[in-house]
Amino acid sequence: MKKKQLNIFCACIGLLLFIGCVKSNKEPVRIEKKMSKETLLDKIKGGWAGQTIGCTFGGPTEFKFNGVFIPDYVDILWPDGAIKGYFDTFPGLYDDVYMDLTFVQVFDRLGLDAPVDSFAMAFANADYMLWAANQTARYNILNGTMPPASGHWLCNPHADDIDFQIEADFSGLMSPGMPNTAAGICDRIGHIMNYGNGWYGGVFVGAMYSLAFVYDDIEQVVNEAINIIPKESTFYQCITDVIRWHKQYPDDWKQAWAQCKIKWDNDKGSPHGVFNYYNIDAVINSAYIVIGLLYGEGDYARTLEISTRCGFDSDCNPASAGGILGTMLGYSKIPEYWKKNLYEVEDLPFAYTDISLNKVYQLSYNQALQVIERNGGKIEDGEIVIHCQTPEPVAFEECFAGHYPVKKESVNKNLQDWKEFEFDGIGFAVTGAVSSNDPKYVARVETYIDGELVETAPLPADMIRRREDLFYKYQLPKGVHEVSFKWLNPQPGATINVYDLVLYSDKPKEPVRYQ
Repeated sequence: MKKKQLNIFCACIGLLLFIGCVKSNKEPVRIEKKMSKETLLDKIKGGWAGQTIGCTFGGPTEFKFNGVFIPDYVDILWPDGAIKGYFDTFPGLYDDVYMDLTFVQVFDRLGLDAPVDSFAMAFANADYMLWAANQTARYNILNGTMPPASGHWLCNPHADDIDFQIEADFSGLMSPGMPNTAAGICDRIGHIMNYGNGWYGGVFVGAMYSLAFVYDDIEQVVNEAINIIPKESTFYQCITDVIRWHKQYPDDWKQAWAQCKIKWDNDKGSPHGVFNYYNIDAVINSAYIVIGLLYGEGDYARTLEISTRCGFDSDCNPASAGGILGTMLGYSKIPEYWKKNLYEVEDLPFAYTDISLNKVYQLSYNQALQVIERNGGKIEDGEIVIHCQTPEPVAFEECFAGHYPVKKESVNKNLQDWKEFEFDGIGFAVTGAVSSNDPKYVARVETYIDGELVETAPLPADMIRRREDLFYKYQLPKGVHEVSFKWLNPQPGATINVYDLVLYSDKPKEPVRYQ
């Protein structure tokens, strides 16, 4: 009897092994990817070229269509000389590129183990203009608040914004087939300026670039990359919604766009975006990248057009979509129609840098070879073997937990005429700017909450070194608070202009009920 049972058991095991083999043959687990050096370089070039093309294509519409998609009757053109025109007249368009280049250059100078502070100081002391989370992080760093605190939402009201998302391309391009390695790079650098969903935007984009080296199906790239984001995050929930809506409305991207707007078009962090059509939040803008990629179905022109027509940050979103698809296709397979404007600038350095496209192609290629070898891959003669990785979720983070914007007041006064306010809640943010006849002037303002000095803030008039938002404080005890300001060094020709006041409570605002 025992022998019979043993035979049955062995037969069952054999059947299970056979089924497993059949399943394995249908769905092979990718462990290694082989490619030539020429292919690797071609894909890296495709990533940088695609990002530059996409950014240029969407440049004329950036934040001109907020809360609406760009209608079909609005032409988005690609005239001859488009990229060179921006290089000559508005090089600041390429902030998402030259921020990438800053980090690439630090890796080139100090190696793969470059300390976080080196990246932080490199961009904080650069001459280029920055905004939102980047500018807040720059201010923090220049005033002694270093990473990761410089990007944390308690020190950075823009922590959920798009900033690292638009400048994380380099992480995936130097980590081909290794999304977890790219995420590790993002952990170090992305927390300089972002946290939570803002950081996830960069991690997700980096993972898509990384996987675009090893898959030739853009839907597979998206579906696998999202697994690197924790499921409990609203970022994960939004992107998986978009994937589901794509299946539900496979032939109509505007339906997916509409569903996305209804459920996810809200911004509770950025003081500029709260209660406003303007939305620079990473969640919604990442969704627009994915809508472009999924509905573009690998077609370069359609991918750029859809990701641009979704609106909001409509230069950065097609830049990411174009770079990811450009990596998958490779430079050689990006249609000539799109590359024609690229040739005349490939040897020109981007503004505020000494790095051109041709130079960064090689820098990223060299760094990718180093990362491949460090992570178990091999480089033999003309062939490269990449030890590929399955995406693993990064740590869960959440900005503004338990905080809900309940009111936004337009102030539009000089701080000398608006020295105090009272509110019932747990936090606030005040937007504004310092202006002065003396560009080197730095205002100094004390902030008191309930009679206690909580901060003495230097507020530079210099736009490069400015504080993006004048004042903010979160996690206050629930209740009524009195906030007042004391300008310590007013001088003739200097003003501190207060724009808006955003108030937070521990519960969402109750909607008005009409009878």
